[in-house]
Amino acid sequence: MCYFYNPNIHPFSEFERRVAAMEEVSDRLDLQVIWDGSGYGLHAYLDAIGDELEPAERCPRCYRIRLEKTALLARRLGMRAFSTTLLYSKYQMHELIKEMGGEVAAKHGLEFCYRDFREGWKRGIELARSLGIYRQPYCGCIFSEEERYRKKAQRMRKRWSSEPSV
Repeated sequence: MCYFYNPNIHPFSEFERRVAAMEEVSDRLDLQVIWDGSGYGLHAYLDAIGDELEPAERCPRCYRIRLEKTALLARRLGMRAFSTTLLYSKYQMHELIKEMGGEVAAKHGLEFCYRDFREGWKRGIELARSLGIYRQPYCGCIFSEEERYRKKAQRMRKRWSSEPSV
């Protein structure tokens, strides 16, 4: 069973792509998906993150938001354990997710199902490509999107600020 809750995703078009990809994966693998009813959560996400713009502060807040909401749903559904796809990404703070997942699970009387899913990183990419399933180019948050394109933007600014060659 999967739970789709991603309040951090920006822009809305990226959110739509990820929903469509999850629907496709769900159909192909016959997975049951519980869709969070709050929809596009950018405003709530930004309120919860506050003014922390650096990943060292921002990402842990995002992890906690998502893990807490998942744990609450798992407990409500009578499940014993939960996990997160955050454990698949080699770009996330893996040890922190593991620790935080355990804390959140204990708080709610659950187990956190820890596994280092990064071992399947390359196979997952190959499989998604072979099935034509969209893979996101950044974690999803507005800050990560900006960080992803920062070097490209710096190159463009350099071009714009240079003297024209004649």
